[in-house]
Amino acid sequence: MLYWLLYQKLFPYVRFFRIFHYLTFRTVFASLTALLIGLLIGPFVIERLREFQIGQYIREEGPESHQKKSGTPTMGGVLICISILVPTLLWSDLSNPFVWLTVLSTLAFGAIGFADDYIKVVHKRNLGLTSRQKLLLQFFVSFGIAAVLVYMQHKGMYSTRLVVPFRKSFRPDLIVGWMQHVPHLYWLSFTPFVVFVMLVITFSSNAVNLTDGLDGLAIGCTIVAAGALAVLTYVSGHIVFADYLELQRMPLVGELTIFCGAMVGASIGFLWYNAHPAEIFMGDVGSLALGGAISTVAVIIKQELLLPFIGGVFILEAVSVMLQVGSYKLRNKKRIFKMAPLHHHFELSGWSESKVIVRFWILALVMLYAGPRIPRASP
Repeated sequence: MLYWLLYQKLFPYVRFFRIFHYLTFRTVFASLTALLIGLLIGPFVIERLREFQIGQYIREEGPESHQKKSGTPTMGGVLICISILVPTLLWSDLSNPFVWLTVLSTLAFGAIGFADDYIKVVHKRNLGLTSRQKLLLQFFVSFGIAAVLVYMQHKGMYSTRLVVPFRKSFRPDLIVGWMQHVPHLYWLSFTPFVVFVMLVITFSSNAVNLTDGLDGLAIGCTIVAAGALAVLTYVSGHIVFADYLELQRMPLVGELTIFCGAMVGASIGFLWYNAHPAEIFMGDVGSLALGGAISTVAVIIKQELLLPFIGGVFILEAVSVMLQVGSYKLRNKKRIFKMAPLHHHFELSGWSESKVIVRFWILALVMLYAGPRIPRASP
């Protein structure tokens, strides 16, 4: 909105407003706006949630030390969503289709989480939507995102080719080529791409959801992931950097830097109140919204294969749950970890909650730094 008003409308009359054309300037201000929104309306949101008695219900089988957290206001993801979406709408170019796709993805996954949290509050229990219901809704939203990307590919605005780390010349296309030439099978040719996108986004959103078990753990790791995506979206949209780093040039993707910058600012603002001991929990509305946002941006810029490093802790937590469940069912109720997700294992091993949180933040940074960095182009 401000971009449209100050640059597109007023710049011809006030030359100073040219500064609002620069992506870096708008990204910084989107981050600061998101941070200020989080800090300023945080106390109001916490107080309203307390008034409505929207408190967290702790599962009985969890660590005993967590029982004292029962009643802490949850559904703080509402604060996160507001802090991300308002600055995005203020500072980005709203004619950009990728901006709207990420905004709607965040809202859709946030709505699923809201429904889950609301059921928990109404029924005063730790179980909201069933696993099947939640997965079906996530797959449905992910299918919608994939369908939009397929349509944009049809219009020449997007490519379904993957970017493979370390092998920049190898860019497999997730479509069945021969079906493209059969009129009645044209849209079916995109099935591998649609399935791939659905699996990536659904798995990633659930990974963030599973990580949200300790005060500040998930939101701290989100800051790392969102910061990495902000850099990747910027260089993908920059003609010089994209060519130098051998990335596919995607001019429209640069605008997503503002969205990622807002996600960083919103996450820092929420961490102010979510730091141990937490005054508010993000709940499923926050974790699913953030997971959906991170994975959608990664899919758009075709860096989904880097997600295990961008969101390394999230993936690690999700894999620990899969291994634990698989071991329990296939090895006669034998467990690999003392408790899953992985952060609970270290808690039961004697680590304090704050130590688990900070060490997992460090692990997130290390995994991002040690991941397959984009190699420099040959001179």
